[in-house]
Amino acid sequence: MRKTIFALNEYYHCYNRGTDKRKIFLTEKDYLRFVVLLYVCNSTKPIHISNFEAKSLIELFDVERGEPLVAIGAYCLMPNHFHFLLKEIRKGGISLFIQKLTIAYTMYFNKKSHRTGSLFEGTFKVEHADEDKYLKYLFSYIHLNPVKLIDPKWKENGLKNYKKTREFLDNYKYSSYLDYAGVERPQNKILNKNKFPEYFETTKDFETEIFEWLSYGKT
Repeated sequence: MRKTIFALNEYYHCYNRGTDKRKIFLTEKDYLRFVVLLYVCNSTKPIHISNFEAKSLIELFDVERGEPLVAIGAYCLMPNHFHFLLKEIRKGGISLFIQKLTIAYTMYFNKKSHRTGSLFEGTFKVEHADEDKYLKYLFSYIHLNPVKLIDPKWKENGLKNYKKTREFLDNYKYSSYLDYAGVERPQNKILNKNKFPEYFETTKDFETEIFEWLSYGKT
């Protein structure tokens, strides 16, 4: 039984990983499929397989999806898990959104991998971002998650190579980092920035925040 009760207009950090810690993204197409589903599944409308026929994945960002279930403030996909920062804007919206998303992706993944059964580890985890300081911190925490892929102990031991880390983040396509960094791309449509506090009025504000967090681990 989930202890957290979702309340309207409140913010939540939601995350989950692959069952048995298995990788849930094996190819670039897997990542792109999930990213597109972040947009398509955030809708009161049901998802039909026909939505994915005769269209490239990128073209699906132009699909008329209807009213959203949640507001998405940030996201990051890692090889075996994901992180979302969500706002409950419709009663039951977060639970329904993640249910639609994970079922749709599991069906795709299982079909192409010739497997059956659950792909994700039980019920997704959630933390209530009920303090402004913590909510702002989550934007950095989520977007800096990929640093662990090239420098697993950066928080404990300091960054091995600051320039390399910044370049890596600037080229990591599977999070909303680039959207806050001012890169124009179809994925911009996933976010609902106006539903979150305006911590970063400019891309420079966002870069400064990221710079400060990375500097704690800079050597």
